[in-house]
Amino acid sequence: MFDEATPRLGLPYVVAAQAQKHIPINESLARLDGLVQLAVESRALAAQPASPVAGGFWILPVGATGAVWAGQAAGTLMRFEAGAWEALTPAEGVLAWIKDENQMLAHDGVAWTPLSTTFKSLTAAASPGLANTRLEIREEETTLSGATTSTVIVVPARSIVLAVSTRTTVAVTGAASYNCGVAGDASKFGGSLGAAKNSSNVGVIGPTAYYADTPVLLTAAGGNFTAGKVRVAIHLLRFDAPASV
Repeated sequence: MFDEATPRLGLPYVVAAQAQKHIPINESLARLDGLVQLAVESRALAAQPASPVAGGFWILPVGATGAVWAGQAAGTLMRFEAGAWEALTPAEGVLAWIKDENQMLAHDGVAWTPLSTTFKSLTAAASPGLANTRLEIREEETTLSGATTSTVIVVPARSIVLAVSTRTTVAVTGAASYNCGVAGDASKFGGSLGAAKNSSNVGVIGPTAYYADTPVLLTAAGGNFTAGKVRVAIHLLRFDAPASV
């Protein structure tokens, strides 16, 4: 015996002898239109918008307010269509593009997790004794504030950096531009970088060895950061000694 809706996305089934079968079919199509390649307006907006875009999705933050949003659990997907709101519980594995952050999130069954802080590693060569040479990218989205913001990710000790690339994901305010570098060399990976959303730079350098964990620094030019986000990617080589015997 079938349930009334699909178990994962909650799409309503058409049941035997059901009148007005177009209603659940259209409801399913409308929900699929939003959930497939999901794009969310924001996960930071706490106040229910007065004039939401038709077909728009929002992820509710803690303490959301409004006639419909208030009382809903944080992390709930809210969809607006045909003048009405619908609350949807995200299934594990759902991916969502967050428009105002220009980044992807995944739902792990409990909470939404940004995919903006990632390590990607590929073994380029390995010896019989398990010594490795690895190509690695470390990436995060950094929220800017003050005169200088340090990344959480670091250039790892005993690695060789080839480049640090950046993309402005939320427009920078308070500064005309910014520099990307490390302590002692604020523009090592680029200077006077663009403050507008989607400005990007690939700071290629001669292969440089680092012998201590070293964060990347984003330094304001022409003021102090008051807002903005930059996605930072460190492109490097790492090395593993032969395994113990």
